[in-house]
Amino acid sequence: MPDPGKRTRLTLPAEDRALLEVIRRSRTEEKRRTIRAAILLDAACGLADRANAAAQKVNRNTVVLCIRKYLRFGLDAALGDLPRPGKPRRVTDEAIAWMQNLACQKPKDLGYAQELWTYKLLGEHIRREAPAAGYAELARLSRSKLHKILTQGELKPHKVRYYVERRDPEFEQKMAAVLHVYKEVEIINQGLVKGTLREPGTVTVSYDEKPGIQALSVTTPDRPPSPGLHASHIRDYEYKRLGTVSLLAGLDLHSGMVTEIVSNTHKSRDFIEFLNKLDAAYPSTQILRLILDNHSAHISKETQRYLASRPQRFQFVFIPKHGSWLNLVENLFSKMTRTMLREIRVSTKQELIDRIHLYFQETNAAPVIFRWKYKMDETTVVI
Repeated sequence: MPDPGKRTRLTLPAEDRALLEVIRRSRTEEKRRTIRAAILLDAACGLADRANAAAQKVNRNTVVLCIRKYLRFGLDAALGDLPRPGKPRRVTDEAIAWMQNLACQKPKDLGYAQELWTYKLLGEHIRREAPAAGYAELARLSRSKLHKILTQGELKPHKVRYYVERRDPEFEQKMAAVLHVYKEVEIINQGLVKGTLREPGTVTVSYDEKPGIQALSVTTPDRPPSPGLHASHIRDYEYKRLGTVSLLAGLDLHSGMVTEIVSNTHKSRDFIEFLNKLDAAYPSTQILRLILDNHSAHISKETQRYLASRPQRFQFVFIPKHGSWLNLVENLFSKMTRTMLREIRVSTKQELIDRIHLYFQETNAAPVIFRWKYKMDETTVVI
């Protein structure tokens, strides 16, 4: 090995030094990386190779090699290992590409009943079809090698990740209209807080339905927690279905107050009943602006006739199709699902209805104003 005394003096840039300090102090890094980080830091401080090796309890050659790798190849090479000679690759790039192409197809398209691949099925298919495709080296493909190749290609053919297709051709325009409303609400709320505005001329309400809330009953009484016996409630896994109810709720974006009705359905007549309740809750001088989705009950003939009987009272701002995430009342429903409705059991459907109303009484006793913040600064409003 060349005389280490003739090598270039080790000087660490500030960013390399900072990263090495983090690695040396880490409790989760690999041991070899923490040792090599300490070697480089001590060498940069002028510590001799023998003393450096003694401090890290390694061989002197390990210190010399680590420093020389840093000087020649950089930080990543010094912390890791350089490629070593070994057996030639058994699986060619063409074979890997063929495997990954198979993984990107559905098994049903190749004559199988399954919708998605499993590692077992994909491996069996590759081992059977590879020789005829000209890749005899894959005839003995192992599961671990298959997993490694798919991982390198960032492929997970055994999984499905869902998304929502934008099927509304006016998605961007409708989204901008909703965000402009939220921006206007923010400006109005700031005026209410500062006292420059007594009450808004237009009240904005975020509205939606939550259908299919199940009324479930226990078959035997729950057992409460007991010290030393069981820490949680104990419940029989069997239950009785008592039916479902639909919640129709509107969230006032200025005060945080919630107006709700609970019904067995969520048809036009139920929506009109909600509008009547909302109408009675606010002064007749205010315009009620609802942010809502494209449900058929919101645009039905019955709803249109009702709106015509109350001219200049209601304004509807429709969110884009498949854009429910733009409606702030969904946050209220999410909170309700995670708290009040979680593991709920009732003796009758009416009890469920009563407890939903009680929940909103408690909510309105300490209302929370929901604010839209995502990309709000990118939205402008002309007043």
